[in-house]
Amino acid sequence: MELEVRHLRAVCAIADTGSLHKAARQLGVSQPTLTTQLRRIEGALGGRLFARERTGCRPTPLGLVLLSRARPLVTEMRELVTEARAAAARTGGPRLRIGSTASRALPGWLRRLRIRLADAGGAPRPGTDVSLQMDVSANALLRQVADGHLDVAFVHQVEGCPLRTPEGLRLRVLMDREPQFVSLPVDHPAARRPAVRLAELAGEQWMVDPTVDGERDGLLRVLRAAGLNPCVLHGDYLTAATLVATGEVVTVCQPTSRARPDMAIRPLEGDPLGVRLLLAARTEAELDGVYGDLEAAYREAAQQATAYRDWLLRTRSDRAA
Repeated sequence: MELEVRHLRAVCAIADTGSLHKAARQLGVSQPTLTTQLRRIEGALGGRLFARERTGCRPTPLGLVLLSRARPLVTEMRELVTEARAAAARTGGPRLRIGSTASRALPGWLRRLRIRLADAGGAPRPGTDVSLQMDVSANALLRQVADGHLDVAFVHQVEGCPLRTPEGLRLRVLMDREPQFVSLPVDHPAARRPAVRLAELAGEQWMVDPTVDGERDGLLRVLRAAGLNPCVLHGDYLTAATLVATGEVVTVCQPTSRARPDMAIRPLEGDPLGVRLLLAARTEAELDGVYGDLEAAYREAAQQATAYRDWLLRTRSDRAA
């Protein structure tokens, strides 16, 4: 089972109301249905999220960890739905339809596009709204661009796992090789060093999202090349972040990921795994219209991620030498 927004919404409702009965009423489902859903969520995470007491439901330590990440996501999703409905209610010309796999550059890219598409007075012109569609599958996004359902797509291609690019699409490379880092518990011995050797993680369980094109195959290739054969669990990266923080797993992550008090982000020594960052559209003009904003947003995200910023400085120094 993979956690979805509806699961996070249910967990937040239980915590907010302190009761399965009240949460079920708030969510518009029966209490037995919500109870079953909670058991499945707990089964997927491998631990109880709430202690059932006579006075109600109290979050366990694992529950508190999940809630700390779930609340902002649920809030953002609520705001996203509100914005989408408002956009659908507006009339005007065509919208800029963007597709993307996960990236820390997205907020800055969308912000720049909206500013640039605004008129001189700062008010958006009719038809200049920017819509965003997220998907874990780069191949699916490329197909939607080719079919005319999206105008552009920002995707990543895992090293050694070529994407299926539809005929006629134009591609522009943002990063020819972005190194993939590792997220691990902040108190892990390997987190004390600026770069982690794969051998230091030989005894760890890894988690990977098998629905991300090429992700599982790329990780397994790198681990086997290093002579490692660890246990590899399947799960989405929200779940992975929760389990990394509690010391259950380690996982590959984008270098623009930001460290947390309970989770460290480190480069892998030798940079054994990389991805290619690509922007796809049907015409060069469409690429020209959005590429500069994406490039600036990516640089901004890289500078805000301490581990990646340090890596870039070291790499430039090494090349200069």
